[in-house]
Order: sequence, then structure tokens, then C-alpha cells
Amino acid sequence: MLLQFKLTSFRGSRPEANNKILRFAQNDNPTTIIRIPKLVLNEVETSKMSISIPDINLRIIAPVLIVAITSILVLVAELFTRAEQKRTLGYLSIVGLIFASFAAFTLWGSNASAFRGMISADNFGLFLTLTILIGAALSVLLAMDFARAQNIEQGEYYVLLLAAVAGMILMATATDLIVIFLGLELLSLPLYILAAFQRNNSYSLEAGVKYFLLGAFSSAFFLYGIALIYGATGTTNLLQISQSLSLSSNSQSLTHSLSSNSLAFIGAGLLLVGFAFKVALVPFHWWTPDVYDGAPTPVTAFMSVAVKAAAFGAFIRVFVFAIPPQAIEWRTILAVIAVLTMTLGNIAALLQSNIKRMLAYSSIAHAGYILIALVVGETATASSLYYILAYTFTNLGAFGAVIALADGERERLKISDFAGVARDHPRVAAALAICLLSLAGFPPFAGFIGKFLIFGSAVENGWTWLAVVGVLNSVVSMYYYARPIVEMYMHDGSADWERGVKIAPLVGIALLIAVIGVIALGIFPSGAIAWAQSAFVR
Repeated sequence: MLLQFKLTSFRGSRPEANNKILRFAQNDNPTTIIRIPKLVLNEVETSKMSISIPDINLRIIAPVLIVAITSILVLVAELFTRAEQKRTLGYLSIVGLIFASFAAFTLWGSNASAFRGMISADNFGLFLTLTILIGAALSVLLAMDFARAQNIEQGEYYVLLLAAVAGMILMATATDLIVIFLGLELLSLPLYILAAFQRNNSYSLEAGVKYFLLGAFSSAFFLYGIALIYGATGTTNLLQISQSLSLSSNSQSLTHSLSSNSLAFIGAGLLLVGFAFKVALVPFHWWTPDVYDGAPTPVTAFMSVAVKAAAFGAFIRVFVFAIPPQAIEWRTILAVIAVLTMTLGNIAALLQSNIKRMLAYSSIAHAGYILIALVVGETATASSLYYILAYTFTNLGAFGAVIALADGERERLKISDFAGVARDHPRVAAALAICLLSLAGFPPFAGFIGKFLIFGSAVENGWTWLAVVGVLNSVVSMYYYARPIVEMYMHDGSADWERGVKIAPLVGIALLIAVIGVIALGIFPSGAIAWAQSAFVR
């Protein structure tokens, strides 16, 4: 049996290609013969076939490449580094992060894309890239002395951290759902291991297992959502998805025509589940307190800021720009989730006696504040970026103070353990107090400006009730943020902590940088706000 087809040149990524082949199957004068005896393809002869090569521009992904290459260099260097010199691997990691930051600065304003529009070097992604790199560098500084004190000083720590950073940058700059998923997995897998890095600590192992199991489920939801969005639109490119969802027929309204598309609606819901898990939104937040509490404190600090920056970046790209609310009305759903997230996070934090668990629930509440910017839409993008930057410095400063006050393998994790700290360590106590007040939204610190911008954007765009709920939650949060401050300044120290603790130099440097960032962004916010406002989305 001989079947004859006329094969036209096509790109394999276009689903219409198969239709073209079938369309020309009845051509009487085929120029190409495909012999398929018994439905088995034996021979294909084509008279004309074009191969499309994607535009490869490595400069666009220079920050990711530098971080990835640094990770490989650290891995190789670890083989030749003696146990007492593992600290040098941390310095090498910081050098790589500095070079990656320089590469990101050189791309600012280029608005270029590569790999068929899958990755974009727009200012939005570059702002998040720089925020992630800042958080990673401070996390490395916090980890170097901590790892030695906790007897976990191994080169693999820095390799895994850099690999996670590469995934975060990829996720923040991706403009294709497949690349976002690759970035999501690349950042998640190293973090699963880092959470369980203290192998002799049962709580750390438990944190790693919980994070891995629940993360695997969320990744499956996210991937299934990508499949359904592709089924509804025929593409995974965010710009093309936006164009496809924005089409409307002459006889039907846009909202009606797209609400009837069950694939797009369900796919968007599954994507929301994946993002909600990563940024710890209610009801996908249950892993956060246990993982934050069990993971090594520098890992917790890194996860609390860098993962949020990367995940919220992709979250904004997908739900604000690729799936416009005019197509699928998701803003009301996100508004309800924001209220639940803020309220549950703050109320649960009130009941905590462990400062890491308190900061974990605080992190959940702050995810709810940032979610308000997504509800408001494109006009609040700059507010969300500023808030993420301010939160990065503030939360790293809070965790840095906890690390600074550790006595060898023993950490002050109970809030009652902070009694009398202001007398023995006034600088660290002041740094922790500044960061906690910033998280609560007190002026003149960065947290106050961040909340003011987000709540102001909500009021200006008709979401006044949501801003009011956010303000009320901020008032509630003042109570539990004030508890460690009261312990430090108004209570006498415990006999168990009478002996002075020597502050590690690198931890002190990281803490100083974080506090300077918190104060500078609060007193002189105009530069950072202008920088955030120039961060448009491609």
C-alpha cells in the first residue's frame, strides 16, 4: 500500500503543522512521497525542508550562566579544599554572585529577549534578579560562620545554594510556562536538600521530607495546569497566551466566551495552586512553620526571601499579564485568599513561643500583603517590587540577629531566651528591634513604605476594603513583633545565657548591611521606588 503526501515545511512547535500535511494529502501531484506500508513509516523523501534555529543570545542569560558556572567551580574546588579551609568556598560563591549582579546591571534597560521569547531581560526580571542575588549574598555571609559552629561546613552547601539561585533567576526572567516550570524545579530540588542539611538533627530531616513530599504534589499541579493552558490556547508563551485569551467573537462578550472555556479556567486554577504553595498562601501554607523551624537558620532566611521574590515574579507575569482579569475573573478569588493569608498568618503568629515559627507565620502574612498588589493589577507592580526588596533586607536582618546570638550549636529560638539581650549585646538587640519594627510597618523603616505603597495602590484602584483589612492585620502584628523587643529591653537575662556570646564577624557584616538597607529604604525611598517603577514587564 502506498500513500502519497505533499509535505510542507513547518516548525514542529506549531500544532497546525499536522493539519497542513493532512490538507495536502489529496493533492494529485505530490512533490514528496511518504511510503507507509502497513502503517509503518519506512522512508521519507522531501524536496524542501526548512529548519528553524532559535535565536541564541547568551548575554540575555548571563546572570544565570555566571551563577551556574560559579556553582560548578565551587563543586570542583571543594574536591581540593581541606576541611579547615571550606570557608574559602563561601568567598568564591560571593564573588560569583557579585559578577552576576554586574551582568544584570549591564542588561538594565535593554528589554531584550532570546530563545524564541522564552526568556526576557526586561527591567521587571532584572529587578527581581538583583533582589535574589542580594538575598543570596547575605545568606552566604550568614551561613559561613554558622556552618562551622554547627559542624555542617561542607562545600555542597554553597553548590546547592547557587543552583537554587540559578533556578530562581530563571523563573523570574522566564516568559514561557515551560521555562517557569524548569526554574521552579531547579530552585526546589536544592532547597529540599538544604532543608535537611543538618543530617544529625531529626527536625531538619523532617523539614526536608515534608518540603519534598508537598513540593512534589505542588509541582504536579503546576505541570498539569500548564498542560491545560496549552490545550486551551495552543501555546505556552505568556504573550501568546495573553493574545489568545483576549480574543473574542463578535457575537459574544469576552468574559462570557472565555468563562465557557473550562480548560483555561481549570488550568489557571492549577497554576494558582503551584504558585500558592511556593509563596505560602492559605490554604497551601501548612508546610511553612515546620520547614522554617527545622531547616538550618541561614537556609530558612534564604528561603523566606529569595523563593518569594522568584515565585511572586512568575506569579505576576502569569496572572497579571498572561491571564488578564478581563479574560478570567480571578481577582476576587485572590482577594479572598489574601484576606485569609494575612489573617491566619498574623493570628497564628500571636500564639508562637519559638521565634523561627513566629517569623514563619509572619512570612505567610507578608505573602498576603504582596498578594494585594496582584489583585490591584498592573498599576501596583512597582509597589510589589519595592515591598519584595524591603522584605528581603528586613527578614534577612531578623534571621541574621537570631544567628548572631547563637552560642555554638545552641541557638536562642524561644522568645523568652531573648530576655536581657539588650544589656549584653546592645548592637544586635537594636538591629533585631529595627527589623521587627520594619516588619510591623513602623516608620521610618522600609516596611512602612512598602505597606504604604501597596495599601495606597489598593485604595486608588477601588480595593479600599482590602486595604483596610491589610491595615487591621498590620495592627495585630504589632503585638507579636513587640514581644521579642520587650524581652530584650525590659526583662532580665536567664541564668543559662549569662555568659557573653561572641558575634561572628561575617554574620555581623551581613546584619549591618541588612539594617542599613532597612533604614535607607525607609528614609530615602525615592530612588528605589523610581527603580521599581521603571521595571516594566515585557
